[in-house]
Amino acid sequence: MEQQEIIVRVAEKQDVLYTKQITEEMESSAKARGTGIAKRSPEYLANKIEEGKAVIAVLPNGVWVGFCYIEAWEHNQFVANSGLIVAPEFRKSGVAKRIKERIFKLSREKYPHAKIFGLTTGLAVMKINSDLGYEPVTYSELTNDEEFWSGCRSCVNFDILTSKERKNCLCTAMLYDPADHYEPQETTDHFEKKKKVYERLMRLKKSRFMNRLIKKGSGNIGRELKKKLFSLHFLFTLLFK
Repeated sequence: MEQQEIIVRVAEKQDVLYTKQITEEMESSAKARGTGIAKRSPEYLANKIEEGKAVIAVLPNGVWVGFCYIEAWEHNQFVANSGLIVAPEFRKSGVAKRIKERIFKLSREKYPHAKIFGLTTGLAVMKINSDLGYEPVTYSELTNDEEFWSGCRSCVNFDILTSKERKNCLCTAMLYDPADHYEPQETTDHFEKKKKVYERLMRLKKSRFMNRLIKKGSGNIGRELKKKLFSLHFLFTLLFK
């Protein structure tokens, strides 16, 4: 599929018809990857579309390709570009990057002073974020809004998040601070330099086998596995400093 055939734009009211398909793909994609995702209803996404806080990718014939939306927290001090999803047949086409670029631009337009952040378990999304100027950060630098964190309750890894008092989880936190940030070329270069290390650590964190051991582990074995995993994640975050 050629990139010029895919239209990436701010979602409009008529795009509400895609919300059921989008939420179903979000859920099935998370299951296939063995990772968690904060579930959203078609009604929730429809509201984002109607507020002008979503970006959609479609073909000229109306076939849905991809989607992402904006959430604002703490009186618009923090903004998250959430729910990035691309239909399976269009993955690895480069459209995810175009969607992220457009939603980032839309976020800057609507909330020019807000810190933009995201949580991801994917190396590809980390790369895209790095190209935009995001940096990996600790969870303490994210919003404290309880409503944001309550959205993680539907994630399969929520017990890990709560066991660490919301200081860590399998996701990597990334942040763009308009008042204090590196230039995109700097964050891109740094990501490329550390990519192999990130890839190894990300693979370990995302391991289904490791996840099953953590969830089923008991006594000293379960506790030791958790300690090792979170130590690795902390190291992973510090590598970008």
